[in-house]
Amino acid sequence: MDQIERARDLARRLLAESIPRRWSHSQGVGRKAESVAHLVGDDAATLVSAAWLHDVGYAPDLVATGMHQLDGARYLRDVAQIDQLVCRLVAHHSCATIEARNRGLADELLGEFPPVGGLLADAITYADMTTTPDGDPVEVEQRLSEIFARYGDEHLVARTIREASPLIIGSVRGITEALNRG
Repeated sequence: MDQIERARDLARRLLAESIPRRWSHSQGVGRKAESVAHLVGDDAATLVSAAWLHDVGYAPDLVATGMHQLDGARYLRDVAQIDQLVCRLVAHHSCATIEARNRGLADELLGEFPPVGGLLADAITYADMTTTPDGDPVEVEQRLSEIFARYGDEHLVARTIREASPLIIGSVRGITEALNRG
């Protein structure tokens, strides 16, 4: 079984029955990552695998800190023994460092999982933030509005996304421009 198949199967096992809407989102993010994977060259399989796995930290049995990026990355590293770069992408997807700081978990996140930058980080953010909770394609501004509506203005996640919005939009624009260049 190759890396992407293993990631997809693991995400399905962790999410499909317990939180089916999150599984739908993860399927859409996986498909979106596949559509831009050529942009990251030799890291294509890493990107797609991380996209399938990016939200496994929401699985009820994995929740420990309440920060799904960190909980998921720890499970992937410690239990599933997934590739380190995949774990780092899961840990840091969609500006997770900001959420970690807001939760008082920044030292843990950064100490355990060094950030991934550049096109690879932009690509997973693009895949996540241009996919609805139901797995359908969406413009980034609509996705951000949906997150605010779902959580409410004062929720920690909404405050984090508000702070991260310029970075998220920048990542999406960067990938869109790279796609348009061909």
